[in-house]
Amino acid sequence: MAGLAEIGGGYLVWLWLRESKPIGYGVAGGLILVVYGIIPTLQQFPSFGRVYAAYGGVFVILAVLWGWAVDRKTPDLYDWIGALVCIIGVSIMLWAPRS
Repeated sequence: MAGLAEIGGGYLVWLWLRESKPIGYGVAGGLILVVYGIIPTLQQFPSFGRVYAAYGGVFVILAVLWGWAVDRKTPDLYDWIGALVCIIGVSIMLWAPRS
C-alpha cells in the first residue's frame, strides 16, 4: 500500500509539473503522499529504519512494474536483475535470524 501511494502520488505531481496537467493532479498527488507517510507506521516491525529500508527494496520493484504498466516502458534485463537484487536484500533484512 505504501509503495502504491508513494508512486501514485509522485506520479500525479510529476504529471502536474512535468506534463502541464491541471493543478488538481498536484493537489491529489500531495494528499496521496500524506497518506503514504502514515501507512508505514501501521507495520508490525518495531524498527523504523528496517521498515523503511525494506520498503525501499519493494518500492524499486513497484516502480519498475508501474513504469511498465502505466508509462508503457518495458523493463529490460538489467531492470529485472536490479529488482531481484533488491528483493533478495529485503528478504535478508526482514527475515535473517537475529539473536
